[in-house]
Amino acid sequence: MYKSRSKAQWVGFTVSALALAIASERLSAAEASTIGATEHVEVVGQAVSLDKALKQQRSSDNIESVVHADGVAQLPDANVAEAVQRLPGISIERDQGEGRFVSVRGLGPDLNSVTINGTLVPSPESARRAVALDVLPSELVQSLSVIKTLTPDMDANSLGGTVDVESLSAFDHKGLFYTGSTEAGYNKNSHQTSPKVSGAISDRFSLGDGVDNFGVAAALSWNKRDFRSDNVETGGDWDFSDGARLNSFEQRVYEISRERTGGGLNFDYKPDDDTSLYLRTLYSRFEDNETRNSTSFEFSDPQAEGEVGKTKTKRKLKQREETQEIQSYVFGGERMMGLWTLSGQAGYSESSEDNPGGIAGATFKGDSSIGNGGFYDTEKPRPIIGAGFYDPANFSLDKVDWQEQHTKDTEKNIRLDLARDYDVQGYASQVKFGGKVSRRNKDNDLNAWTYKDFSDLGFSDEQLNLEQFNKGNLHYNLGRFGPGISGGAIKDLIGGLNRDDFYNEQDSRANDFTMREDINAAYLMNTVDIDDWRFIAGMRYEGTEFEAKGTGVRNGVFEDQDTRRDYHHWLPGLHARYQLAKNTQVRAAWTNAVVRPTFGQLAPGFVIEDDKAEFGNPNLKPLESSNFDLGIEHFMGQAGTVSAFLFYKDIKNFVYNNDLAGSGEWVDFTEAHSYANGDSAKLYGLELAYSQKFDWLPAPWNGVILGANSTFSRSSASIKGVDAATGATLKRDIDLPNQSNTVGNLMLGWEDDKLSLRLSANYKSDYLYELAGVNDKAHDTHVDAQTFVDFSARYSLTKNLHIKFDAQNLTDQPYFVYSGNSRYNNQYEEYGPTYSVGLTFTHF
Repeated sequence: MYKSRSKAQWVGFTVSALALAIASERLSAAEASTIGATEHVEVVGQAVSLDKALKQQRSSDNIESVVHADGVAQLPDANVAEAVQRLPGISIERDQGEGRFVSVRGLGPDLNSVTINGTLVPSPESARRAVALDVLPSELVQSLSVIKTLTPDMDANSLGGTVDVESLSAFDHKGLFYTGSTEAGYNKNSHQTSPKVSGAISDRFSLGDGVDNFGVAAALSWNKRDFRSDNVETGGDWDFSDGARLNSFEQRVYEISRERTGGGLNFDYKPDDDTSLYLRTLYSRFEDNETRNSTSFEFSDPQAEGEVGKTKTKRKLKQREETQEIQSYVFGGERMMGLWTLSGQAGYSESSEDNPGGIAGATFKGDSSIGNGGFYDTEKPRPIIGAGFYDPANFSLDKVDWQEQHTKDTEKNIRLDLARDYDVQGYASQVKFGGKVSRRNKDNDLNAWTYKDFSDLGFSDEQLNLEQFNKGNLHYNLGRFGPGISGGAIKDLIGGLNRDDFYNEQDSRANDFTMREDINAAYLMNTVDIDDWRFIAGMRYEGTEFEAKGTGVRNGVFEDQDTRRDYHHWLPGLHARYQLAKNTQVRAAWTNAVVRPTFGQLAPGFVIEDDKAEFGNPNLKPLESSNFDLGIEHFMGQAGTVSAFLFYKDIKNFVYNNDLAGSGEWVDFTEAHSYANGDSAKLYGLELAYSQKFDWLPAPWNGVILGANSTFSRSSASIKGVDAATGATLKRDIDLPNQSNTVGNLMLGWEDDKLSLRLSANYKSDYLYELAGVNDKAHDTHVDAQTFVDFSARYSLTKNLHIKFDAQNLTDQPYFVYSGNSRYNNQYEEYGPTYSVGLTFTHF
């Protein structure tokens, strides 16, 4: 299929890299006297960035991986998500080919958390907890950390890891610093050019009797990207009872314009050596304008490839504008008082998503003159259809769905910590305790209108014909598409109608909800250094109060829903670090975490119509995980490290989608789709990582930088259900959703004092995306393996001015989802490569 690298190849890459690390270190020692005479150039670029990240990783009490901005305050990738994916154990979910959501050690994005300067960032999307990281302006980011083991003084709300974003501080530079850049990008699929401008500035000032004790840092970023993608999908509508027969499929053309605006203003004040205060602010706006034209083919009877039969055809349009905003404000400080250290922080974050009104679906039905149809190619279905299908005169308007939606998610928190240093029989120790209060509220308000029966409203057949709405034939890389639909013409048509007559109360009220999640936490921990050992032991308590309000619809009758729950967790933890040698250390950790289900899974609303039901489950238990980590790290000169880590997670109450038809109160139902808690799941694996700059080699080889990492993991879980036909209890063993067995990165770079080059590849093996049902393995959806290859180049025209070139997705890697077996399409999408060139001026 579409696998560009086998798992065996990635294993070989990593093993070879580890062997090279050992050999290179021996060579470095053996030839130190000779190589020492070679002129060395200190480069502000890839190696410096890697070295800073490794120093932070080395000194951390947690097991973590770090990405550090380089000397010009730029991340090494296009956005935050794509920079993080280079780290061991990290993969990303992409939207329209762009990296957005982060998975850690095979656990989905909703099971991890994102913090900015230590405060939680809520999600703007109504159903999710995951936060898209492509909205953060890279110029404001100083470092990114993926913390994989949590100490008791940290929030326990991540199973895989916490992505912590540290923003730029004026104290990161000695004096005045500023940078500005312009960039133009080009997408091969859309043939569109996309602009970007950004900049950052910081400086330090003297207040009172202090010298350079007050710092201000600011950053702004704006870019607009126009692109498109081509898609064909069945949605898993296969009938496997007699071979493989298809019921329906769609072809889709996406035309998208995304505009991002981000900025931040940070203040730091250090009135004396014992006191520091800070204020961190962030604003991000993400505007997404999407037009989706589609053609659909629905067969009267399931058809095998190449067969032709009676077919219903449609042409559809979806056109909407969504705006996501994230605001974050964090005020905190630290005061040292002899052996005591007092620190605290107050944070407010707000995320929102607003759809002021858009076409959720405009459907044109094809008439009988189009004739029979079929398909060929089970992986990328193409239609077998007559020429009449491409004539707009053969389609007429049937229905228009219009929606408006607003989602708001706020997080308010206050944290206070107190630590005291002391000695235990001559060993340095510290006791630390504190608490945190957080209040989170999530609201979703959806309003829907359904316009139909246009003939009864006095519209003529000519007025409803697609020729009146024809946008012209659309380009489609996967075959012939035919006429597109004009959104403006649709809006003109329904704009003259009284919208109150078409209000869809059921869809509107069933999707509205208000959820409240209050968490009170406290902890106690102790750190002690005994010779070459460091131990951290402690306990964290988290008490949660949860409330969900919404509306259910039972055969047209509305019912108010209000669910309230309290639950408590005691979460012990133990960390140990042993200095095996000067540059080698061993780490071990036992930690416990608790993660609440997504808001979509907890949704209180339901829709019941006759013998079919669909509903959320506000009574779901939170996911609990007991985690064990053991590993070794060895550091080698500049930007050099080799490491290996084992991890094991015992997860209780994992959540999966389930069909309850045939059981309990749903015994007479044919469908009853909801969510359930599984008993337990296991996740275990091995992380290997290596990076090194070969500065001990003679020129030009002393500019080579090599990095490789691979994560090999396995998972096991079991789900239960009921056979709707027999009532028998069923059980099935599965992999955890979103868990890839193999994730790998390979990076080859070279740099000197003028030029910096980097070629990188990211591999992610196939994984289970969504369960179809306990007794329907054939319809489970899987995402196929992907390998993305990117290239970047930077050249310094002067000390302060450099030009850059980036090429992403050089292999034109598609996104392919299949049903049960990789031969059978669920979704296939192509994006094309993207190229950009930019100019950056920096003063520091």
